[in-house]
Amino acid sequence: MTSRPETRKIFEGVASRHEFYAMMNRHNQAPFDEARLSGRLYAGEWFEIAEVDHDRMFNILPPLLMRGDHFAMREFQAAQVTSVFFSLKIDGRFRWFHSYCDLADSGSIDDMRRAIVERESRPVRAMSRAEKLEHIWSITGPDFCAFADQRFAAGFAGRRIVMVFTAAQAKIWKLIDDLTDEEIAAKLPVQFRHLGEPVAA
Repeated sequence: MTSRPETRKIFEGVASRHEFYAMMNRHNQAPFDEARLSGRLYAGEWFEIAEVDHDRMFNILPPLLMRGDHFAMREFQAAQVTSVFFSLKIDGRFRWFHSYCDLADSGSIDDMRRAIVERESRPVRAMSRAEKLEHIWSITGPDFCAFADQRFAAGFAGRRIVMVFTAAQAKIWKLIDDLTDEEIAAKLPVQFRHLGEPVAA
């Protein structure tokens, strides 16, 4: 990959086993374009998991690599992008995370660790707009989200779209990036609707 992808949290909270597998398959509808085939679509994504799921993944196959607080899966998602699992001590307690790192980039694992610790060490719980959109994409069923194809406007092609309900209860497809604050709130679980934006350091 030519440029280092931005790390991004794609789910708020600790994922259940069902949610864990759903997020590993969250791009199944994506077109087989350069972003997907190169692994750029996945690289940089991360979310929190339970200790039992971290340990179960460790025991599925011998890891490709294992160093200190992390191990990488032997099976690649695309190109040299694979699952890297972390066990990190944050604010005095251990927590476990799944991420996608590009092993062609020697610094990707260290960057991922740094991003997770920085994000999860915030004193006040908050979600950025980007995190809210990623959470929505992660929890929305395949009947209500998709990657736009030739049936949609040319500017939509290959981009993520979600179904929204208008005031008249009509169902329309809309680019996820174009959701209003009200539409985002309606799609988020109740406990996340009023979380503030993170304060810049």
